[in-house]
Amino acid sequence: MRKYWLDNIRWGTVMLVVIYHVFYIFNASNVFGSIGKFERVQYQDSILYFVYPWFMVLLYVVSGISTKYALEKYSGKEFIKARTAKLLVPSTLGVLVFQWIGGWFNVAAAGGFDNIPDDIPVAAKAVTQYILSVVFGIGPLWFIQLLWLFSLIIVLLRKIDKSEKFYHLCGKVNFPVMILFALLIWGSSFVLNASVIAVYRVGIYLTAFLLGYFVFSHEKVQERLQKFAVPLAAVAVCMGIGFTILYFGKNYADNSVLTSPVTNIYLWTAVLAVLACGRKFLDKTNQYTAYLSKCSWGIYIIHYLPLIASAYFLYNNTELPGIVMYTVVLIFTVVMSVLLYELIRRIPGLRYVILGIKSGKKKNETIHQNKESV
Repeated sequence: MRKYWLDNIRWGTVMLVVIYHVFYIFNASNVFGSIGKFERVQYQDSILYFVYPWFMVLLYVVSGISTKYALEKYSGKEFIKARTAKLLVPSTLGVLVFQWIGGWFNVAAAGGFDNIPDDIPVAAKAVTQYILSVVFGIGPLWFIQLLWLFSLIIVLLRKIDKSEKFYHLCGKVNFPVMILFALLIWGSSFVLNASVIAVYRVGIYLTAFLLGYFVFSHEKVQERLQKFAVPLAAVAVCMGIGFTILYFGKNYADNSVLTSPVTNIYLWTAVLAVLACGRKFLDKTNQYTAYLSKCSWGIYIIHYLPLIASAYFLYNNTELPGIVMYTVVLIFTVVMSVLLYELIRRIPGLRYVILGIKSGKKKNETIHQNKESV
């Protein structure tokens, strides 16, 4: 039976990622990637503080749950083949073909092209600009690069524990233990963090993915968690407000903040709250949520290009008030992401390289369905 609540959490979180990036691109919080700000102090940046600690951890937990359901139907070989097409291809070949365009705006906004000497040959200058654009064009695709790696790891772990004794043991986890997982999350926040590119936090994201797979994919665990949906939501909101007040004005993406016990207790409470409320209140569908579930993958892959392109143009060529610019960029990003998704998915070859959609066998198409996707 399809779990609509997982679909709804997934597309809802993807839309939250889009909203986050709209505010992030104009942030005044000294977080790398801003193309400019409107005021020295921007209280609208509170949105960034409120969601940043937990929304990507949530996506990895949901991905872990979905991975368990997928591997109940497909062999490890089939699963890795499908995940390679869906995750690795768009985050490598897709960057060379499409995402580098967004990378160009990233580099241009940071003034990176200004450091290229003017006296070098035109061809050499173009190649240098392209290479820089590719490097900075990965953008949000770091998420699916790590997810592909985690998919390999989980298939290996399944081979080690063929009888799934550990998995069945995890099904006995009760609510107090779920809360105590915050300590595990906190500990993992110190492990395998990239020193240069801060988003590659392998330790905490792998832990979240494994918790999703081994613990929260159990129906009984979900039922136990669901009972505490309302109090968890209330506590998470209060903690989020407190976190925002505590750290506002500081770089919320700095490692000292991300490894703080306050941050990790808050983020885990928020993750549990969303999972509990999702299962309790969101296990339903209609034509609109069904479509959003279908296209959320494409929106995630595509959205950063129209977002940064429109933000870059408007910020550097107009005098629009901040609230208007936020609104225009958000609407343009969502509309263009959907239109580009609908266009690209209809073009053979291009849809495979950019979106990881491979035409052909029904089995490959089925495993790509949103229920068993990212």
